[in-house]
Amino acid sequence: MSNRPKKHSLTLRGHRTSVSLEDEFWTAFRAIAAKEGRAINDLAADIDEERGTECGLASAIRLYVLRHLQAHQTGD
Repeated sequence: MSNRPKKHSLTLRGHRTSVSLEDEFWTAFRAIAAKEGRAINDLAADIDEERGTECGLASAIRLYVLRHLQAHQTGD
């Protein structure tokens, strides 16, 4: 996997956009969406709505993935 961000296309509530994420974050984000039974575009749209203006979408997705993984750690 590459450690450089790659652009990925998303459709957020009918609006096409792209987000640059590292492969590891993209893989984890897709896995979270699949586990929750959600389309990746729907999950990204929810994150986009909640992020506010101080945070870009890519950063908001990274933080979502990080918080999700932290909340679901086992064995601590």
